[in-house]
Amino acid sequence: MPDPQQRAESAPLSIPRRLEPEDAQQALQELQSILKRQDVVESLAQRHESDDKSHQLEGLLHKQHENEIRAIINDLHPADIAFILESLPVNERQVVWQQVSAEHDADVLLEVDDWARESLIESMDHHDLVAATGTMDADEIADLAADLPPDVIAEVQKGLTEAERAQLLEAMGYPEDTVGAIMDFEMVRVREDVSLEVVLRYLRRLQEMPDHTDQIFVVDRQDKLQGTLHLTSLLVKDPETLVSSVMLTDYLTLNPLDSDADAAGAFERYDLVSAPVVDDQGRLIGRVTIADVVDVIQEDSQEQALSRAGLQEEDIFAPLVDALRNRAPWLFVNLCTASIASLVASRFENTVSHIVILAFLMSIVAGIGGNSGNQTMTMIIRALAVGRVTGSNAWTLVKRELIVTLLVGLCGGLVAAAFAWAISGSAAIAGVMMAAMVCNMLIGASLGVLIPMLRDKFGKDPAMGSSVLLTFATDSLGFFIFLGLATLFLI
Repeated sequence: MPDPQQRAESAPLSIPRRLEPEDAQQALQELQSILKRQDVVESLAQRHESDDKSHQLEGLLHKQHENEIRAIINDLHPADIAFILESLPVNERQVVWQQVSAEHDADVLLEVDDWARESLIESMDHHDLVAATGTMDADEIADLAADLPPDVIAEVQKGLTEAERAQLLEAMGYPEDTVGAIMDFEMVRVREDVSLEVVLRYLRRLQEMPDHTDQIFVVDRQDKLQGTLHLTSLLVKDPETLVSSVMLTDYLTLNPLDSDADAAGAFERYDLVSAPVVDDQGRLIGRVTIADVVDVIQEDSQEQALSRAGLQEEDIFAPLVDALRNRAPWLFVNLCTASIASLVASRFENTVSHIVILAFLMSIVAGIGGNSGNQTMTMIIRALAVGRVTGSNAWTLVKRELIVTLLVGLCGGLVAAAFAWAISGSAAIAGVMMAAMVCNMLIGASLGVLIPMLRDKFGKDPAMGSSVLLTFATDSLGFFIFLGLATLFLI
């Protein structure tokens, strides 16, 4: 592996191109093919004793492979480079990372997911890390601070201005999952007592506008937010008009301690592109943009999907020990709950031995109850995520879900009863089947509401492991209800 200090620094950069998903996959396959050829060369060199000429040939081939990797990877957009790095095992990821131009380092580190970023930072030396983070804004450095060595953070701070250092310390001080942790400090501020022409002249002197700028913030001399000036107004109004005459005084503000999920909900409701962040004294300290909100929504969606299965985010190419540590706990819980369900069923061995058809039907009762509960639970978790569930409407939700489930259960129960009667020829078995299914669906719906709401009330992730707990209840109680009713009415 080449020295990190020699990471393709001499390669000239072309304008990065954005790839279609199919093209990104093709670029990944090309890199994998190159890496495979390099593995073959190294494997052959290790198996056979080689002379100086063989070593020279191996070195030339290695150099050729590096050049091919650089030619592919350094022509891509940082987001596409991040996708490719995330799609490679750790060793291959680091080989490709060494060939990424140093000028791409900062952007790629910001684009790549947390679990992959750790392995990239581990392969970089102190000099490379300082060079990469030194080009970032204060809010971007704060995003990476948890993964960077303390000595790198300390050296980067030395290169910041007093204002940038204060912004970095402020951004690092906000808890994760808050507005303060995702806000940026790049924004345009103007006074209300100047004309639009003055504002336009001021904007022309800027090297570039901050990304996703749809409005300019109007502040007083103490930086207290007075209003917002949309760029459309700036362009179409008379240049002699004062800012105070056209600025909007009815606007949404965010507090740095607000939940980032709440901010995402506000952006969705009001179709925002950016929103100001003010402190408790009304001073403008930053802004949140739609780019930040999209990242929050995507991360929350991924976390929720993983939580439903009792998982946390992990590197798909991580060592086996890490994967076991992530997946084993909830699988062990699932094993215990499944064992309890089997134990419940075993208590009715005499009933099942008399009416064998019950063994085939009881899995339907348990499965439908679990499915009904999962439908309800998915809706409740989503409602909790967007803040639509409160203490005052919780009981209303429970009653509504029970009524809906009862109606669906009666319809489904009739179908299940008809099926049970068709294969058993017994009306009594059909009646037990229908009653057990309706009861278990009601249990599933009730728990589908209560489990996530109780976890949320106690400050836990409402999605984490909820499906495991629900399956345990609907399986155990489903078997108990179905076989219990069969024991009472059929034996």
